Amino acid sequence: VQLQASGGGLVQAGGSLRLSCAASRSIISMKMGWYRQVPGRQRDLVATIPSEGSTNYADSVKGRFIMYRDNAKNTVSLQMNSLKPEDTAVYYCNLEVPWSRRAYWGQGTLVTVSS
Repeated sequence: VQLQASGGGLVQAGGSLRLSCAASRSIISMKMGWYRQVPGRQRDLVATIPSEGSTNYADSVKGRFIMYRDNAKNTVSLQMNSLKPEDTAVYYCNLEVPWSRRAYWGQGTLVTVSS
C-alpha cells in the first residue's frame, strides 16, 4: 500500500490549509488517520476516521480541523483552519487494516505556521 500526501506549506497563524492523501488501494474497509510529528518528539494522533462511525480528533485540534474520507476516490483529506504556530509539524497519512492492525504510512508533508 502506498500513501501519497500533499498540500503542506507555509501559512500565517489564523490561516487555513487542506492536506490530501491518496491511497494506492481501496480504503473502503480501512481505518484512516492523520498524525503529526515535530523533530525530536513522538508522532501524535491528529484525527482518525474508521470505515464506519465517528471521526476522532485530538483535543488540540477539535473545532479547527475536519477530516474527510472519499471511498470512491481512495482519498482522505484534512481541512485545517485557525492554524496556530504549535500546529507546525510534518503531517503523516496513515492506513490501518482493522483485522490485523497493520499500519501503513505516507511520506509526510510539512506544515509550517508562522506567528
